[in-house]
Amino acid sequence: MSKMKLFAGVAAFAALSLVAACQPAKKEEAPAPVAEAPAPPPAPVLVNIVDTAVANGSFGTLITAVTAAGLADALKAPGPITVFAPNDEAFKKVDAKTLEGLLKPEAKDKLAAILKHHVVPGAIKSADIAAGKTEVDTLNGDKIAVEKAADGSVTVGGAKVIGADVEASNGVIHVIDTVVIPTAKKK
Repeated sequence: MSKMKLFAGVAAFAALSLVAACQPAKKEEAPAPVAEAPAPPPAPVLVNIVDTAVANGSFGTLITAVTAAGLADALKAPGPITVFAPNDEAFKKVDAKTLEGLLKPEAKDKLAAILKHHVVPGAIKSADIAAGKTEVDTLNGDKIAVEKAADGSVTVGGAKVIGADVEASNGVIHVIDTVVIPTAKKK
C-alpha cells in the first residue's frame, strides 16, 4: 500500500500543479517609476546696467536722463561699475522745472556730471561695504560718501539705499531714494 499512497501523493501533486498551471499567470508588478529630480531652473541671463534698469520698470526717468546725457553706451560698456540708481520716486523729489531744464540739450554736460556722480568704478556688492563711513571715487571725478550704519542700512551721499545688489552683466545696481547732486567744486 505504500505504493498506493505514493501514487496518490504523486497524483495529488500533479493535479495541483495542473490546476496552478491553468490559472492565469500573475503579472509581475513593474517597479514604480523613479521620479527624476526636476532640473534646476536655468541661471538668469544677465544684461548690462541700462537694459537691467529698463527691464526693472522703476527707472524710467533715470533712463531718460541717461539717454539725454549721452551716457547709455558708457553704462552698457563691459565695466565693472556700480550704479547708485535713483528710482522714479527719487526723481519726483527733484523740482519739476529743474529736472525739465536738466533734460534739455544745452544742459547735457551738467546732467552728465550729476549722473556720473552716481557711478563708481568696480562692482561693489552690499557685503563689500565696510561698517562706518567711506569715500569712494565717482566717474565725474568727485568722491561720494558711503556709510553703513550698525543696523546694516547704507546711505550714499545722504541717499538711502532701498534696494541692493541688482546684478547686471557689467556690474551692480543699488537703488537709492534720492538723486544725489554733487557739491560745486571750488575754483
